[in-house]
Amino acid sequence: MIRVAVVLLFALFASNQVLADVYKYVDPEGHVYYTDDPKNSLYKRIIRTRPKSYAKALPFVSVNRKRYADMIAQAAARHQVDEKLLHAVIQAESAYDATAVSSAGAVGLMQLMPDTARRYGVTDRRDPDQNIDGGTRYLKDLLRMFDSNLDLAVAAYNAGENAVIRYNKSIPPYPETRNYVKQVLALYNR
Repeated sequence: MIRVAVVLLFALFASNQVLADVYKYVDPEGHVYYTDDPKNSLYKRIIRTRPKSYAKALPFVSVNRKRYADMIAQAAARHQVDEKLLHAVIQAESAYDATAVSSAGAVGLMQLMPDTARRYGVTDRRDPDQNIDGGTRYLKDLLRMFDSNLDLAVAAYNAGENAVIRYNKSIPPYPETRNYVKQVLALYNR
């Protein structure tokens, strides 16, 4: 029964129909619970979906890319992060839509969650300059944390650094995260 539930859960994750973030909790007895609406901080996000506006923003990628190019270049230089990597992450996260909001509350070009924004001193996640700066600093910390391993830093940007650490410093086995890493690296290597 549990195997069937797990297989169905991963099949759902792999489909394009997932519209909400998915959280996991393991209780002290080892029971595993999944939800898209965590009731407390014991649940950890394991799948992050794109904002609903992503598909609508795609036709405007080249225009918006140009609009934010200077901010991205400045943040890259200021924090010594590859500008091409920032562009790849922003395109994968929001398709350059500064107003993007995910179902879990990630906001802006780099889809910052409230805790990440606080951690990096971002007071207005909707402000493109603050959002790019905070996301760039987070990405730089992830690159440092994972010894410049681009795959792991990108996976951690999607699934969280604790997920990468929990899976022995490897890409977590979440289909959404694995696809995200492939997408960002493809954009980066273009």
